[in-house]
Amino acid sequence: MELKKLFSEFQLGPIKLSNRIVMAPMTRNRAGANNGPTPLMARYYEQRASAGLIVTEATQVTPEGVGYPNTPGIHTKEQAMGWKQVTNTVHKAGGWIFLQLWHVGRISHSLFQPGEGLPVAPSAIAPKGEIYTPQGMKPFETPRALDIKEIPGIVEKYRIGAQLALDAGFDGVEIHGANGYLIDQFLQDGSNKRNDAYGGSIEKRTRFLVEITKAVIDVWGKERVGVRLAPGGSFNDMSDSNPAATFSHAIRELDKLGIVYLHLKEAAAADLRHGGSLVPTKMFRPLFKRALIVNTGYTGERAETVLQEGAADLVAFGVPFLANPDLPERLKTGAPLNNPDPGSFYGGGEKGYTDYPALAAAIN
Repeated sequence: MELKKLFSEFQLGPIKLSNRIVMAPMTRNRAGANNGPTPLMARYYEQRASAGLIVTEATQVTPEGVGYPNTPGIHTKEQAMGWKQVTNTVHKAGGWIFLQLWHVGRISHSLFQPGEGLPVAPSAIAPKGEIYTPQGMKPFETPRALDIKEIPGIVEKYRIGAQLALDAGFDGVEIHGANGYLIDQFLQDGSNKRNDAYGGSIEKRTRFLVEITKAVIDVWGKERVGVRLAPGGSFNDMSDSNPAATFSHAIRELDKLGIVYLHLKEAAAADLRHGGSLVPTKMFRPLFKRALIVNTGYTGERAETVLQEGAADLVAFGVPFLANPDLPERLKTGAPLNNPDPGSFYGGGEKGYTDYPALAAAIN
């Protein structure tokens, strides 16, 4: 199949993308001291600058938002200076790059928290499972429910992170509202049992997402802000009694705000095995007027079909981009893909990060 649509240009707000391939955000746990980006990270993103758009790994907006070792932050000027290395190299290579703003909420542990306090969440409900900590695997702790007076402070952390991302030279930001992290915890009623202005009805559970999005738009303008959601996802022990209704409302609210794109992580087989729901993306397509990005297990051919059908405007690729720095060229030419090494996905150095061969090197 000729991938004509996949390799056509796309106008994303004020940005003209050279193709419709997005590099999906992927945590790689290679940040340096004080959760700062490193020159090695700059090299990694530079290698993948042929994507129409890069969305960085999730990046915490506050120390309280940390849930994994060696993940990057965007809450200090020093971190912003580190990210400046990344944006400079990507731009020199002809790419566009958005930073993903993140707070893990209850998917943390007191060993990651300042002063070893409890992680925060909309409600004091512990997720099932274990978390990798500096002391090895530990059961998730029961988080501390945020007092309503604390919530504006969390929103402000997102605004500050957005401003630092602007200072660092990014082309825009994506708000991480998926995968069972703090925003998702407020959205879904399996994790949000509040009975105040941020819980109960769908409208109230969506309020946190809307307030954060407005704060980030105040910094960037609506045409430089995207949001990622995961309707039907069960990752990090998430559930909702009516995901179609919950996410339809959230998407309508985001559409009203005029954000430049909506990034949907579609339910995978693992989600369905663990209580997730198959909520078809076509249900949401009429609800959002601007660019729609889809993600989860796409091949070049499947991406082309979705684009030709008008079910999406852009397609995000995760693991294939991890192992293939020149993924667009490989898809376009039908060349074989490098096999990813799962043992080097998280943490480490160059191995399994910046040492995957490009097509020209592989041929030679």
